[in-house]
Amino acid sequence: MTPTDASGPTGDAPKVVLLSGGTGGAKLARGFLDVVGEHLTVVANVADDIEIYGAHVSPDPDLVSYWLAHRVDPRGWGIEGDSFTVMDELKALGEEIWFNLGDRDMAVCIQRAQWLASGVRPTDALARLTASLGIPARVIPPTDDQLRTFVTAGGKRMGVQDFLIRGGGIGPIEDVKVVGLEESTATLEFLDAIEAADVIVIGPSNPALSITPILGLPGVRDAIKAATAPVIAVSPLVKGAVLKGPTDAFLDHLQVTHNASGIASLYADLLGGLVSDDAPTEPLPAGARHKQVDVLLDTPERRREVAVDVIALAEELRAG
Repeated sequence: MTPTDASGPTGDAPKVVLLSGGTGGAKLARGFLDVVGEHLTVVANVADDIEIYGAHVSPDPDLVSYWLAHRVDPRGWGIEGDSFTVMDELKALGEEIWFNLGDRDMAVCIQRAQWLASGVRPTDALARLTASLGIPARVIPPTDDQLRTFVTAGGKRMGVQDFLIRGGGIGPIEDVKVVGLEESTATLEFLDAIEAADVIVIGPSNPALSITPILGLPGVRDAIKAATAPVIAVSPLVKGAVLKGPTDAFLDHLQVTHNASGIASLYADLLGGLVSDDAPTEPLPAGARHKQVDVLLDTPERRREVAVDVIALAEELRAG
């Protein structure tokens, strides 16, 4: 790999494969796009998908796509400047509106539902979306099979969106189950990307909700272990805290500490390096290296800088 700086992609930029959920992973994906351009492949969690209002909503791939297209709304989800006329009209007709979709976002999700109903693979449906948005990088699902996450909290089992929105994401969490995970198959596009990668990045996304449905697919961990690329995890914690969502409750469920060592322990069998803003309190897995940097992804500059830091750590690992 050729060293890269934050000024923009180089001609021979490294091939980066980023495993991603929503907000944190999507922000880091934007940073990597600025640094490596078309050499980026984002593998986005699909176990949060939901069919509602006649549409097929795929929150994580869509959020990643809107960030990469520079069209995400400042509120953190959906398309910038979107209107909500359809939601208003559905509510007036007596529909319970608990899951909000903007009008343009709704159009994307209705089109996806139609494509999937006609036999289009989810991988190809997502490729059509990213092409329409003019995204030079690839965004792919880890599997074309259906995955659905269910969370049990307070003795009640809920779909993940129901838990996050209606249930407020309130723990303690008693169980997390990704239905269909053991029976599903990773796509060839995903496995080929792993094999060809120069660096594989586990993004700063919720480990239980966003990363497990990717790494938990049969054969994926083995494929990553067999790859020549170093694996680097980026902590989702900023100064030991979660900035958005109930990741802390899920870390408690996983029984890991809310620090660099806790995050590293989740990926110990894969980890070549860890990027976090706190120093590990326990030794990292044998051979793994740590890079302590500010992982707050709140500006374009910070997103690019973290991407560059990850690539630099990968270069150090490859150099031995």
